[in-house]
Amino acid sequence: MDTHHIRYFLAVCETLNFTRAAQKCDVTQPALSRAIQQLEEEMGGPLFRRERNLTHLTDLALLLRPRLQEIADGLGTAQREAQRFLTMDEASVTLGIMCTVGPRRFTGLLASFQATESDVSLHLVEGVPQMLAERLEQGEIDIAIMAAPDGFPETLEAAPLYREQFLVAFPAGHRFAERGEVPMAEVNGENYLDRVNCEYQHAIDDVMQQCGCAVKVVHQSEREDWIQNMVAGGLGICFLPEFSAVVPGVQTRPVVEPEIWREICLVWKKERELPPAVRRFATAARKYPWI
Repeated sequence: MDTHHIRYFLAVCETLNFTRAAQKCDVTQPALSRAIQQLEEEMGGPLFRRERNLTHLTDLALLLRPRLQEIADGLGTAQREAQRFLTMDEASVTLGIMCTVGPRRFTGLLASFQATESDVSLHLVEGVPQMLAERLEQGEIDIAIMAAPDGFPETLEAAPLYREQFLVAFPAGHRFAERGEVPMAEVNGENYLDRVNCEYQHAIDDVMQQCGCAVKVVHQSEREDWIQNMVAGGLGICFLPEFSAVVPGVQTRPVVEPEIWREICLVWKKERELPPAVRRFATAARKYPWI
């Protein structure tokens, strides 16, 4: 059974006339009759009785009609959804965004994309790199913006978007305010506020250890705003990516000797064909003037 058999059968059911059914399906009557005969052979019995100019449905046809109508309706729905997908009508992109990506740069991309691609809606999924990588693998998100100090899994493809330096954040009146930049060794002995979701935290810890720095971790939090408010309140220092939004009362200086940088990338599942809307977002993200 193919879709033509179903379509011809339903047309005869509706018109109760083989000639009108053929016209409705835009085929010749002999072609429609042959298709109905093939369907009858496949179903194992007659579907229509012809009495002069009248055509009647057999009990078998009455049984099959609602089931074949469901199949036809489902195919029609699938075709319409495919057309919307290909023509970008009501298209959407599920975008993973690393929770430590600064909103100032990211919202600029969103505004630029919305201005030119208003027919595409974005669904944002925030998380840490490991979670985003897993959801990319499972197909739960289409594409992601994130960083990975140790590199991405071989199953993922990454395109660099921009680089940003890490800064040390401190409250007003702190001794770092007198410096244009802060050597890593200078953080030794400071009260430290641990940004739990920072994907570079282990790398920063290694650098501090190599520089002979020892800090006292006084608080930990997954919330970037809580950490920064604690910095502003004088509870300690932390390290922030360059393009992070800072709350009032927080001051920053670049960390040097050594400098610490991270690379933010656009990441997707390797060898998975990206839908048109996702490809358009990827193009916009790679062309966007991040710096």
